[in-house]
Amino acid sequence: MFFVNVQAAIYENHKWLLIKRSEQEEHAAGQLALVGGTVDQESRAEKTLEATLKREVDEEIGIEIDNLRYVNSSSFTTDSGEAVINVVFLCERRSGIPYTKSVDEVDAILWQSTEEILRNPDIPLYLKKDITEARKLIKDEKVI
Repeated sequence: MFFVNVQAAIYENHKWLLIKRSEQEEHAAGQLALVGGTVDQESRAEKTLEATLKREVDEEIGIEIDNLRYVNSSSFTTDSGEAVINVVFLCERRSGIPYTKSVDEVDAILWQSTEEILRNPDIPLYLKKDITEARKLIKDEKVI
């Protein structure tokens, strides 16, 4: 059985919104990541992935998103051995200013260009791959 995780690749003013995961997080504590979270089991829901991502983004950084577009999916195993399917969506900020609303999950919010992300040796390879794939969906971004 897999857990399902969704993440938002939010792009604005030629930069990507990244979070520094809280040191309290069970998986990837203190690492830079896209904002998102795990799909909860609900009795019945339409657009489950999209609804989960909108809820998680609001809960963690206090903004509303829209225009979600599928980027890619992958699988990984958490630090505690749980299997996860991860789905990334390119999103636009609809309203709000991002802040660390959930201090248990988010230590900081950063805006970085594609180039800064790709050149940063501390950013995991999977995140670089997600940003590279999301960038392909953006028409105004110059290809590096």
